[in-house]
Amino acid sequence: MQKPELAVIGGSGFYQMEGMDSHVEEVRVSTPFGDPSDAIIVGSLSGVPIAFLARHGRGHRISPSEINQRANIWALKSLGVSRILSISAVGSMREDLHPLDVVIPDQLFDRTRRRPSTFFGDGLVAHVSFADPFCPALSDALEAAARQCAPRVHRGGTYVCIEGPQFSTRAESRIYRQWGVDIIGMTAVPEAKLAREAEICYSTLALVTDYDVWHVSEETVTVEMVVANLAKNVSVAQETIRRIVPLLAGLGGCGCGSALASALITRRESVPAEVKTRLAPIIDKYLR
Repeated sequence: MQKPELAVIGGSGFYQMEGMDSHVEEVRVSTPFGDPSDAIIVGSLSGVPIAFLARHGRGHRISPSEINQRANIWALKSLGVSRILSISAVGSMREDLHPLDVVIPDQLFDRTRRRPSTFFGDGLVAHVSFADPFCPALSDALEAAARQCAPRVHRGGTYVCIEGPQFSTRAESRIYRQWGVDIIGMTAVPEAKLAREAEICYSTLALVTDYDVWHVSEETVTVEMVVANLAKNVSVAQETIRRIVPLLAGLGGCGCGSALASALITRRESVPAEVKTRLAPIIDKYLR
């Protein structure tokens, strides 16, 4: 199996990666945190090794709160992945962000409540920098690729991540708008946090499907609306991924790959052996 440096995590409506070569392999990774959402599909795209993981499982079997994000990120890290492109369905919190638009956010606001959001603890403490939750270099490449195939692309903005699985109340939606958020979804957290802890570059291609429930002149958001608009946007996402692959060669200029260098606060000799084993793909280079 080729070592895939790039992984695509597909969200609602995006359950397979088209255009991969015929020599693909389904890899089932056993992790200390349980099973990932599904088998990881490993192959190549335009000659570049790539991995694909359906965030909700094929057939959309896993709700946002049930996604085993630690297993997903650990599994991708163990395969050698250093960059993750997240494909996510989102609602718009701004009049000028229309359904079928594409957004590449640069900030996150966490409104989740019940999701394990760190690999650390149990005797090993780490505090990673998360001021800028999305990799700027990877987002630059993602923007360049998206602008080649999407009619309306917006760079920047705050993604508020709610617990779900219910959509927002009208009161919540109005308050989020007052806070100045731009898009709303249910899956970026803790995925982005765990990717940073695993020293993986992470960026999101957010596909706008609706106006949430704040827009008085628009129909209230429903699953049918989301799925219908996702079907229209999936082809844009697929083409964006194909176009970003040649842009990744030599990509750099970020600190994601050394996020733990100054984050591990526990004395190395005090780290429990079982923690060293559990987190070996993530911390081994700092404990040698």
